Amino acid sequence: MTPAPELLTDPDDPRLEPYTRVRERDLVGRAGRFIVEGEVTLRLLLGRRSRFRAESILLAPERWPGLAADVAACPEPPPIYSASKAVMSAVTGFPIHRGVLAVGLRGPGLDAAALVPPPPAPALVVGLAGLTNHDNVGAAFRNAAAFGADAVLLDGATCDPLYRKSIRVSAGAALIQPFARLPDGQDWLRLAETLDLRPLAFSPGASETLDARAAPPRALLILGTEGPGLDAATLARARPIRIPMAAGFDSLNVATAAGIALYTIARGQGRLGEPRARRGGEPFDPGPAGS
Repeated sequence: MTPAPELLTDPDDPRLEPYTRVRERDLVGRAGRFIVEGEVTLRLLLGRRSRFRAESILLAPERWPGLAADVAACPEPPPIYSASKAVMSAVTGFPIHRGVLAVGLRGPGLDAAALVPPPPAPALVVGLAGLTNHDNVGAAFRNAAAFGADAVLLDGATCDPLYRKSIRVSAGAALIQPFARLPDGQDWLRLAETLDLRPLAFSPGASETLDARAAPPRALLILGTEGPGLDAATLARARPIRIPMAAGFDSLNVATAAGIALYTIARGQGRLGEPRARRGGEPFDPGPAGS
């Protein structure tokens, strides 16, 4: 039986230090830690599909009964602390309305090649280039998980999907969706060639539309930041694709574009409505947990 949370009443208790001023410290990282907030995301962090583990959990007393079973199901439950919402707010630096926080541990990073199923298996990979908005990154991760992408790859300029806001917007998908950070200066087209992926570079100025051809069995969907978009060199060497829109308007939110593109390619590959196991074989193992 999982013991009840330990009640903490002093905001300066050293056990609460990782939660201190999370709004400000979220912007600069926290030495291999990240913050999870809310019941849904905590359950995902504690669940079997999570790529990470919790270092500790901090709850308002009234939230414990609804989460006790999830904590008990953990193979190695972390320390669980309880504090009033007033104490939680004093520690974090902003009002805590949901009363559910946890500190997660990143673990070692993963290599892109370890996440992509080897050929000839089908593959669907999302590449995020220069996305600096946490909402867009979180929403892109939610779409990637919803449409069964094998991996999300991020260049050095894209913001961290484990920022508190990104996790929340992703509905916890950032905790279960395999992803890897590419080395600085990584060439998207060379990477696609190495992994035997067909690169599709999305741009509203492309002449070819997303539905013009059959979905490639192994695809890398490359999406750039809103405004500048992808760099000219990438567009010149890739297969530029656009999503058709009504006359007089040519702009989509990048996360919306990612969702449409993922749905179209995933449907063309026949992976929608199927279990996460890849067709024709055993489930693909993305390797050890990490970020």
